[in-house]
Amino acid sequence: MAFRTGKNSKIGYYINSYFHLGVPRFILRIRKNLLLRKVEQRADWNDISQRVDYYCKDLGKGMAGELEWSKQSVLLRQQKIKHPKVYYLDSLRYARYFSKDLRWHICHGDVNYIPELPSITKSRPIQGHNENATLLNLDRVRHFVFLHDNIPWKKKKNQVIFRGAIGQMEGTAFKQNRYLFMEKCFNHPMVDAGEVMEGGKYIKEEWGKPKLTLYAHLDYKFIMALEGNDVASNLKWIMSSNSIAVMPKPRFETWFMEGTLKADYHYIEIKDDYSDLEEKLTYYIQHPDKAEAIIRHAHQYVDQFRNKRREAIVSLLVLDKYFKQTNS
Repeated sequence: MAFRTGKNSKIGYYINSYFHLGVPRFILRIRKNLLLRKVEQRADWNDISQRVDYYCKDLGKGMAGELEWSKQSVLLRQQKIKHPKVYYLDSLRYARYFSKDLRWHICHGDVNYIPELPSITKSRPIQGHNENATLLNLDRVRHFVFLHDNIPWKKKKNQVIFRGAIGQMEGTAFKQNRYLFMEKCFNHPMVDAGEVMEGGKYIKEEWGKPKLTLYAHLDYKFIMALEGNDVASNLKWIMSSNSIAVMPKPRFETWFMEGTLKADYHYIEIKDDYSDLEEKLTYYIQHPDKAEAIIRHAHQYVDQFRNKRREAIVSLLVLDKYFKQTNS
């Protein structure tokens, strides 16, 4: 269910989420047994098991000491509602299939660090020993948006578009990478860039432009996917469209497994300083066959997340592996 902006309906999301919270646990246990029955005999079992191991890595030395774990972890039965509430709703959606006496630790919000305790998170750094961050599809109403694009790539504008917040210069939410992009590319003829208002003001008034619907972005051949506090939240819907995501190599990842994306295969990769942006755009405009190959590969990648039953199976198996490692 989506509004004409392209975004998911929050009303529909909350209705669906609270409905799931109200389902009796004995029904969830029956459904869990049905979903996981003979799961290893599925034709897509290899893909499922690889995703489970990607999201929930072997803890090894990452497991915290017993005392620290008992202090900071929470019994499922005692999990309190935290804000933003979407993290609570999305995490409990599948955690309620398990015993209320299991313990876990959740990091709410944008996680761009590696937690000290084995934790359930929406995001994590791609590099480094990130095994303490087990990924679940949290804040999915905002992040997991896919679009239906009827505009062929060849009929789109020969430009790249960017609309995004930059944050406040003195705040922790300041996005240096986006500021650098606006500084270097704002007046470039191949770039339609604009800063959207955040906190009632712009970093630079001359950069300010109104927000656009997601569908309005699809008039352009290329769309910038610039990371914010963690991942670029627009990457999923760009890769479901007939436009191409343009971005530096990602530093963070979510349920979308951004760390597995291949440069110039699923998206167009540019340098961190944006110095090769014009060169890359020009190349793909002059080689439309290569551009359309990237779009096909992006669509194939997105397709693995569209099957709701399989997503439920992966989510349950991720939590099962997490609980077995942390509650043994």
